[in-house]
Amino acid sequence: METPGSQSSLHRANLERVVRAVRLAGSLTQAEIARTTGLSAATVSNIVRELKDGGTVEVTPTSAGGRRARSVSLSGDAGIVIGVDFGHMHLRVAVGNLAHQVLAEEAEPLDVDASAAQGFDRAEELVSRLIAATGVDRSKVAGVGLGVPGPIDLESGTLGSTAILPGWGGTRPAEELRERLGVPVHVDNDANLGALGELVWGSGKGVHDLAYIKVASGVGAGLVIDGKIYRGPGGTAGEIGHITLDESGPVCRCGNRGCLETFAAARYVLPLLQPSHGPDLTMEGVVRLAREGDPGCRRVVADVGRHIGSGVANLCNLLNPSRVVLGGDLAEAGELVLGPIRESVSRYAIPSAARQLSVLPGALGGRAEVLGALALALSEMGDSALLDGSVTGAPTVATPAFT
Repeated sequence: METPGSQSSLHRANLERVVRAVRLAGSLTQAEIARTTGLSAATVSNIVRELKDGGTVEVTPTSAGGRRARSVSLSGDAGIVIGVDFGHMHLRVAVGNLAHQVLAEEAEPLDVDASAAQGFDRAEELVSRLIAATGVDRSKVAGVGLGVPGPIDLESGTLGSTAILPGWGGTRPAEELRERLGVPVHVDNDANLGALGELVWGSGKGVHDLAYIKVASGVGAGLVIDGKIYRGPGGTAGEIGHITLDESGPVCRCGNRGCLETFAAARYVLPLLQPSHGPDLTMEGVVRLAREGDPGCRRVVADVGRHIGSGVANLCNLLNPSRVVLGGDLAEAGELVLGPIRESVSRYAIPSAARQLSVLPGALGGRAEVLGALALALSEMGDSALLDGSVTGAPTVATPAFT
């Protein structure tokens, strides 16, 4: 039996530190593991050798700074995680291994009026189909990350009122999916998962403070502070769409007037162009036409960018992030929308905060949220199970922290 402070318990703790560092990063050189964990190079070398002999990690030749190095990643057959993303009109599922490799991914349309039960039925079927496609034994599932387009109460796990998926308010998505799949499920809203996806795999890689702005049927922000998703005590941090821009503006779904969402979200923007462009116009179509030179669409995209920039300026003044990543269909407009965002930030943000900020389009497109769900599942699983040869077990309460 290990006792606290004993040599064996210290060794175990060091093993878990190394496994956690590799698990969260996907792969690291031994030098990077030493910097991340604070362990000596000799200790890391011995631990990596032990983990490799036990089949927990794989070591492959690589280079770093022009020198030969060894890249360490978790074994490809150590286990798998699943990401599930519910959107306004889609369901996307991905299966990945613990080395941050996506093994299978599929998306299908989702009826916005479908009940929560119908949505979870579809998710259960799609998850089972993709696991079977990978050929991995179902017992290897370590956990599931689940994204929903609405606020999640951190204490109860209840989904708050959402106009994106009517009829889902008051449900407990993680509990529902956990009962169906029989594995730990961790849930968060789509903006937070978009931020996590871009942080780990996309335009936020290597950054410790960023805001991911998602503009779709609504407007939300995922906030990363010191490398961690910031949710706030009630789980509602990042509701940038409800910053007031005009007290006499349109009535928002939240009950206030002139929220940023009423100037930028698709449901408010599309009616401006439908008289001239037809009732079937979508935000994807607006962006495409704007890129092709349509003057009306270019004007609307620029106006939306300026409004978003006003909200981003408020974020700069309050949180001083180093990077803002724009997601959703609007990001495909490139400089047509990013330029006006930067213009508003330059005008309304504190100059020192504006100078330090970079505004970039998301690198992952519509995959950001489902990849963020994979990252959430990876961050929440425990390391003891990996060392003990089993990836199943009780859910942990670790906070996502990618470095």
